[in-house]
Amino acid sequence: MICFISAALTTDGFIGKDSAHAAFWTSKEDKKRFIEITKRAGVVVMGLNTYRTLGKPLKDRLNIVYSPEKLTGADAVAGVETTTKAPSDLLADLAGRGFTEVAICGGSQIYTMFMESGVVNKLYITVEPIVFGSGIKLFNKSLDFRLTLEKSVTTESGSLLLEYKVNK
Repeated sequence: MICFISAALTTDGFIGKDSAHAAFWTSKEDKKRFIEITKRAGVVVMGLNTYRTLGKPLKDRLNIVYSPEKLTGADAVAGVETTTKAPSDLLADLAGRGFTEVAICGGSQIYTMFMESGVVNKLYITVEPIVFGSGIKLFNKSLDFRLTLEKSVTTESGSLLLEYKVNK
């Protein structure tokens, strides 16, 4: 099972201004890559705050939301499941359902949980030419992982698309 993180960062290292900040501040190149890699995976995993900032489920992908309770009202729609499973248990469940790739799409708590569990193989990071000054970091605690840069592309808009392998 390939488990990857997809995240966009400001040049000063933030994924958002606060927990309600929608992820629509990124470049068109980042959005294009995000759609491409998450549709290829077929399943996206995110926290409840991230899900709510999107406004609706990501189309043509199974959306899995970490939430201690079932979604209700406007949050409860077809193609969206909730979970509280440990990352390795969730990946085993998804593998049993035929998925071979899983995209971890935020936020900081979910990124940290999956990295800490040791199941992440790749990171797709976009560094955007924008500064927030303060905000939410990619990970919410100290981690120690070595990465190998596999690919980097500088876009016309000045974004840097990075692809890293997590060294095990």
